[in-house]
Amino acid sequence: MKKIAVLVENLFNEKELIYPYYRLLEDYDVDLVGSEKETAYKSENGVSIESDLAASDINPDDYDGVFIPGGYSPDYMRRNKATVDFVRALFEKGKPVGAICHAGWMLAEACDIRGKKLTSVASIRTDMENAGANWVDEEVVVDGNIITGRGPKDLPAVIKAFVAELEKN
Repeated sequence: MKKIAVLVENLFNEKELIYPYYRLLEDYDVDLVGSEKETAYKSENGVSIESDLAASDINPDDYDGVFIPGGYSPDYMRRNKATVDFVRALFEKGKPVGAICHAGWMLAEACDIRGKKLTSVASIRTDMENAGANWVDEEVVVDGNIITGRGPKDLPAVIKAFVAELEKN
């Protein structure tokens, strides 16, 4: 069974974490990965969810893909070297990296997105372009092994595209 990491940090968007997490659990082994293991993280609205593992305790070779939820949690994710290194390793190995909303911040930190066609929430468009991305306003964008979406309304299309990429590998 393929193994997927869903990243978690404080101020995550509930829809962008919970929907992908449970959808992916239908077919895959899924770990919630934060800066710390077995730690409660709170959403933008105060909903709590506990991580399974810490990014510093896992090996990227054990995972087939990573999904990065939005909200403001990617701002915290990109401050953790182990989390950045984990995402970078999966990206460089050509494994699927899914990102929605503000998760573009994490892509800019961990991946070489120069020349990549990507989308995100419109408010970080400039950040994405400054990192070299070709930003577009589309429901879902797949460029190589990066799958991006703008926000919660795009989740069904983004998760379908992410699963399709997982099945190619």
